[in-house]
Amino acid sequence: MKIYPLLLLLIGLETTFAQSQSPKTLQPLPKLTTAGKPSAVRPRNVIFILADDHRYDFMSFMKPAIAPWLETPNLDRIRREGAHCPKAFVTTALCSPSRASILTGLYSHQHTVVDNVAPEPPTLTYFPQYLQQAGYQTAFVGKWHMGNEDDRPRRGFNHWVSFRGQGVYYNPTLNVDGKQVSHGDSAYTTDVLTDYAVNWMKGRDQAKPFFLYLSHKAVHHQFNPGRDDRNRYAGKPIQYPPSFYQSSPKNENPETDPSGVPNWVKRQRYSWHGVDYLYHGTTTFDAFVRDYCETLRSLDASIGRVLKYLDDNGLAQSTLVVYMGDNGFMFGEHGLIDKRTAYEESMRVPLLMRCPELIQAGSTVPQLVQNVDIAPTILELAGLQKAPPMVGRSMVPLLKGQAVADWRDRIFYEYYWEYDFPHTPTVHAVRTDRYKYVRYHGIWDTNEFFDLQADPHEMPNLIKVPQHQPTIRQMAGQLYDWLEGTEGMQIPLKRTIKPRSGDHENKGTF
Repeated sequence: MKIYPLLLLLIGLETTFAQSQSPKTLQPLPKLTTAGKPSAVRPRNVIFILADDHRYDFMSFMKPAIAPWLETPNLDRIRREGAHCPKAFVTTALCSPSRASILTGLYSHQHTVVDNVAPEPPTLTYFPQYLQQAGYQTAFVGKWHMGNEDDRPRRGFNHWVSFRGQGVYYNPTLNVDGKQVSHGDSAYTTDVLTDYAVNWMKGRDQAKPFFLYLSHKAVHHQFNPGRDDRNRYAGKPIQYPPSFYQSSPKNENPETDPSGVPNWVKRQRYSWHGVDYLYHGTTTFDAFVRDYCETLRSLDASIGRVLKYLDDNGLAQSTLVVYMGDNGFMFGEHGLIDKRTAYEESMRVPLLMRCPELIQAGSTVPQLVQNVDIAPTILELAGLQKAPPMVGRSMVPLLKGQAVADWRDRIFYEYYWEYDFPHTPTVHAVRTDRYKYVRYHGIWDTNEFFDLQADPHEMPNLIKVPQHQPTIRQMAGQLYDWLEGTEGMQIPLKRTIKPRSGDHENKGTF
C-alpha cells in the first residue's frame, strides 16, 4: 500500500493551516484622494486630546447633578469658543476597543481589538498614517493601551511617548522614541505628558502642518490628583443618582421601581464594580466621586497649558482642538460603577471641538455622533477623503452648521464578555434620539428597552410593555441588520494566554 499521496496531502493541509494562522502581511498604504480641489484645501493643524473614563456630563458647564461644584474652566473655554456635541457616543465603552475605533474608524467587531488584552492585528491602518502620507508631522503622547502591556512605538507617528498598560499617576517610566526614560521626584504623569506635548510642538518643523494625539491616563481609577488639587473638594456633598437603589433588594428609595432590572445588574451591585463593594471595599462612594473630580480638575489645568501654547504662538484661530473621552463612567446609576454597559453614563462621552476659523463659538452639534467619526473628520481637515474601510463619517459639515439630510438617526453599541471581568455579559444595543434597545448575549436574563424622552434615567425597563412591542421588534431587526451588514455576526476570539506577565492570579489558566 502506497502512503506517499496521503502523506503529501497531510503535509499540504498542515502547511495551509500554518499559513492561515500566521500574521497577515502588511499591505501598501493606499493613497487617499483629496477632499476638494488641492488649491482650495489648506491642511489644518489638529490636536486631539483623549481622556480616560471621562463621562459626558462631568464638566462644569454641564452642571453635573452628582457633583454640581465641579470646576473645569478650560473645558468650559473650549465649549464657549467652539462646539459641543452633547450626543456623542462610543461604539464600545472600554479603553482598548474605543481607542482602536478612534484610530481606525471601524467598529470593534471589525478591528477585533475587542478587549483590553486583545492583540492588535498587524493589518490595521491608523489614520495618522494617512496624515504622514499627506506631509503632516505626527506625535503620540500618552496612554496607548492597545495590544496588552506593550509600549513600543506604533506606525503613523513621527514622535512617540508612551508607557506600559494603564501606567501610574506619579513617577512614570516612559518609552520615548524607543528608549525608556524614568521620571522621579514626585513627577505627576498628567503634567509630564503635557510637558512632552508642548515641547514637541515647540521643536517641530514650522513649515509643516502637525497632528498631536495627547492621550492622558487621567481620569482612570485609581484616581490620583496633582498636588495642587488634592483635597480641593474635601467635604463637598454628593448627590446620588435616582437609580442608585434600583437594583438593591432593600430599594431604600420608595420612588424607584426595581421591576425589570436584569439579574446580572443586581448581582454586580455587590461586586467590585458595584456601589456596595466598590473596588473590594477600598474606598467609600463619596470619597470615590471627590477623588475623581479632583483628578479631573488636574487634567483640566493641563488642557489650559495646551491652549496657552496656541494663544502665545498665534495658532489658536487655525488649529482644531478636539477633546473627547474614551468611554463614560458610572457613578451609582443602577447600583453600578465603571463602564462596559450600554447605559447612558457608560457609552456617552464628552466631545468638544474648537477652531475659530471653522466653528462658530458656542455652537451645538445636535446629531448623534460616535468615536468612529473622529478619523474621517480629521482626514477631511487635512484635505483627504476618508479611507474606504471606515464606517464613520466626517463631522465637518455639522461643525459648520450645515444640514446633512442623510446623517444617521441611530447609533449601535457592542461590548464583548471579558475573562478578567466576567460580571458584565456580552452586550449589543441600538439607540435613537428617543428609544434604546439592549440585548444581552450568553446569559438567561431579561433584555432592556427604555423611552429616553420620558425616562432619561433609564428606569424602569419597558421590555415587556405591550404597546412597545412593535418598536422593540423593529429595533431588534435593525440591530441584526447592522451586524450582518458589517460582518459582525461572529464574536471575534483572540489568542490570549493566562497568566500574563506580572499576573499572579489565575495561575495555570491557558
